[in-house]
Amino acid sequence: MNKLIKIKSQREIELLREAGHIVYQTHQYLKPYIKEGITTAKLDRLAEKFIRSKGAIPSCKGYEGYPGYLCISINDEVVHGIPGKRKLKNGDIVKLDISMIYKGYHSDSAATYPVGEISKEKAYLLEHTKKALYEGIKEVKEGCRLGDIGCAIETYAKEHNLSVVRELCGHGIGTELHEDPDVLNYGKKNTGMVLKAGMTIAIEPMLNLGERYVYMLDDDWTICTDDGSPSAHFEHTVLVTKDGYEILTGE
Repeated sequence: MNKLIKIKSQREIELLREAGHIVYQTHQYLKPYIKEGITTAKLDRLAEKFIRSKGAIPSCKGYEGYPGYLCISINDEVVHGIPGKRKLKNGDIVKLDISMIYKGYHSDSAATYPVGEISKEKAYLLEHTKKALYEGIKEVKEGCRLGDIGCAIETYAKEHNLSVVRELCGHGIGTELHEDPDVLNYGKKNTGMVLKAGMTIAIEPMLNLGERYVYMLDDDWTICTDDGSPSAHFEHTVLVTKDGYEILTGE
């Protein structure tokens, strides 16, 4: 498996930084539009126009037949929601999963946003899913193992009574949107692949307020929680360094 892992050169890292910054900018650009009444199709079109204005190309469109430029998932939809006529409503939470390719290199980041005023339960879910992401990221450095990341995320989620979706995970990223290795959101410390400086991975916990179980809608894309409970998703593309990490897609 190690033979499949791509260690990025300094030039590749620079391009990945540039790609990551465009993804970050896209999130910032879309935030003011996340209001009651806007359709997910409108958000999709706005994102496509912005990404192309930066000289990049959305990665999702056509990926294994996916019809949208973004994945936009609402409330109990965990991931891979297809943009369409659905309008955002006050009290919704909406996940924007943004990926694009710039000069041959992909970047990928997701965040979950409130629409107007949301319930305390949903606010709790957003706060602690985002914190779970950073608990995982804090483990990243040369010599750590993938299991350390998954264990940190899972431990934090359990401590805050949130469930970890196990059917979906993070991934390597570079010249392909999804490269080896899989980056699980659960696991045991000191297990799994040893990370090396120059690897780039997307870490992306998906946590539910209810049970962890999920199912796919008839559109063959959208993944939802079995029990209808809200789900949140946060993701960053991260560079492994000698003494830690660098987040390529944001703050």
